[in-house]
Amino acid sequence: MNDFATRRRVMVDTQIRPSDVTKFPIIDAMLSVPRERFVPDAQREAAYVGDLMDLGNGRYLLEPRTLAKMLDGLNISSDEVVLDVAPGLGYSTAVAARMAQLVVAVEEDEQMAAEAQELLLESGADNAIVHTGPLAEGAAEHGPYDVIMIQGGVERVPPALLDQLKEHGRIACLFMEGELGTVRIGRKVGDRVTWRHAFNASAPVLPGFEAERAFSL
Repeated sequence: MNDFATRRRVMVDTQIRPSDVTKFPIIDAMLSVPRERFVPDAQREAAYVGDLMDLGNGRYLLEPRTLAKMLDGLNISSDEVVLDVAPGLGYSTAVAARMAQLVVAVEEDEQMAAEAQELLLESGADNAIVHTGPLAEGAAEHGPYDVIMIQGGVERVPPALLDQLKEHGRIACLFMEGELGTVRIGRKVGDRVTWRHAFNASAPVLPGFEAERAFSL
């Protein structure tokens, strides 16, 4: 039997705490959620390695450090509703569910969405639901949201997602420019979002979040 609980502690002690993430709710959630259950069976042994993990179908599991620092910047509280975009098999949703009142995950891959919902229920995240639909459209019927987080790279944020953010709500996005990426935390005031730099990271750009290319004849 693999001692995944020990690996979780090592992940937190060697990847999360050294990245200046010390808030108790984040540490507790990352120590509690069984990351190895939210990856394909063949990749369970690598679940706690500090690398980006390819889940297939264009979905990636962000590095533990990246997710933890995103959550640190968002500072989710227990009365808030969170939208988690492109969570793959639901790991980030399960982690956020330990901090928030409700987490709505949006996944457009139907098989992945069904599997994520099952895994979330098995892990006790009964305050998380998976909405199946286009990532870029979010889940307006469950909003508006106090917090939005996107589990992959973006070149632009679709307006439909920003429309679902509450006044003074926060959003975390990993903006990619070529190979380099920056996580920024945005805050909505009126119809504008003001962004601040949080930290550097990288991940492939999600489908539907590419910059619109200008075509010339």
